[in-house]
Amino acid sequence: MLTRIDHIGIACFDLDRTVEFYRATYGFEVHHTEVNEEQGVREAMLRINGTSDGGASYLQLLEPTREDSAVGKWLAKNGEGVHHIAFGTADVDQDASDIRGKGVRVLYDEPRTGSMGSRITFLHPKDCHGVLTELVTARDEH
Repeated sequence: MLTRIDHIGIACFDLDRTVEFYRATYGFEVHHTEVNEEQGVREAMLRINGTSDGGASYLQLLEPTREDSAVGKWLAKNGEGVHHIAFGTADVDQDASDIRGKGVRVLYDEPRTGSMGSRITFLHPKDCHGVLTELVTARDEH
């Protein structure tokens, strides 16, 4: 069962400059940074708030580390902006299976490692009214 908006992913050309905008404009601070070589991104997670189920809501700022990454290709086509929305779940495997059973394409056969050691998968945007949708199980939930 989906329990929260885990994060909103925002693609950007310059991670440091974008982090500074969110810090100076809204007062959001960086909770976590990492480079995900598999996905070809450098990212910063800005924590917005905590939730009653122990999770949190974040903005995920994504800068491609290579042009051929999914985020790099998306930026080249669309420019900076909202890239995806992610819903938190206690069981990404079960929810992905349930959603697949409803006719929505799940992009990974098996969940992959995401930010902060989470387990993730994506749903095809053409099946989700144009929105790339991510399902996330936080590391401490599995």
